[in-house]
Amino acid sequence: MKKKIAFITGITGQDGSYLAELLLKKKYTVHGLLRRTSILNVDRIQDIIYKYEKQKKLVLHYIDLTDTSSITNLIIKHKPHEFYNLAAMSHVGISFSTGETTMNTNAISSYRILESILKNHKKCKFYQASSSEMFGSTPPPQNEKSSFNPQSPYGVSKVSAFYTTRYFRQAHGLFSSNGILFNHESPRRGLNFVTRKITHSLARILVGKEKKIYLGDITTKRDWGHAKDYVYGIWLILQHKKADDFVLSTGKNYSIKDFLKKVFKILGLDWRKFVKTNTKNFMRPSEVRNLKGDSNKAKKILKWRPKYNLDDLCKDMLISDLKLYNLSLNKAKKIAKKLK
Repeated sequence: MKKKIAFITGITGQDGSYLAELLLKKKYTVHGLLRRTSILNVDRIQDIIYKYEKQKKLVLHYIDLTDTSSITNLIIKHKPHEFYNLAAMSHVGISFSTGETTMNTNAISSYRILESILKNHKKCKFYQASSSEMFGSTPPPQNEKSSFNPQSPYGVSKVSAFYTTRYFRQAHGLFSSNGILFNHESPRRGLNFVTRKITHSLARILVGKEKKIYLGDITTKRDWGHAKDYVYGIWLILQHKKADDFVLSTGKNYSIKDFLKKVFKILGLDWRKFVKTNTKNFMRPSEVRNLKGDSNKAKKILKWRPKYNLDDLCKDMLISDLKLYNLSLNKAKKIAKKLK
């Protein structure tokens, strides 16, 4: 049987790197589609580059999602079996000041890719990374039948991409599916996301590089899972016999305050001594107050279930950030005793 070929946009991101590892283990040939930057941002995939690039099991290409030809040429040349569109301007807060770019990158690029697949390689299965931010102020629990009411340019852009993906499925018969993923974190999360900001800043506090963590509103609630669980769900969505839309979530939600408590508890510290909240710099024009997913459809049809709980996630992220400063968990606990 011929090896499957998969395209991944956003391969250098959190989800892209985990998905690439998963597909390579499943004997895919993976083509990673990169945005050209002056600094080579491949830290998350450096290990698989060393392991697979020389064997041409991992192939990297530079593309621009605002340039249709760069997408089309690769599809015509390599004819992928599966196309995972994970690339995005992915930070909700930043999208308020970069709305036009967010729309162009997140919304229009999905149309460009799908149009190219339709014209050049209709057999290719397409996955669109949708987001729980599309639900916005819709009351929880949110599932595939819940209405969308986005509260940010990011959320609006993802709603557009969602319906674009569904349109190509319904109007043109493409295998195009949406994964509506609720918040999923990991040690590979970017530093400008609140979960990683908390674990990384705590590590820096222990080594004397920071004194306080500055946050906005910590009462908002999110449904947090581990990215490793979610990329497996992403893969399952494209292995299903027909294209469809699926919510992936843990079904539990916690406030940022709860996340803080769990992380600081690992080291026996009182988070209130180290965190300053409600600072104006982190307040948004509109906020999503409460997200909690209902992924019963994915559990029933895809047999998908998350393995990590929030305590596992917090510990995994903190231990990883401690290692950046040459701290073991035991050593960190000893330092923490002196900070009480």
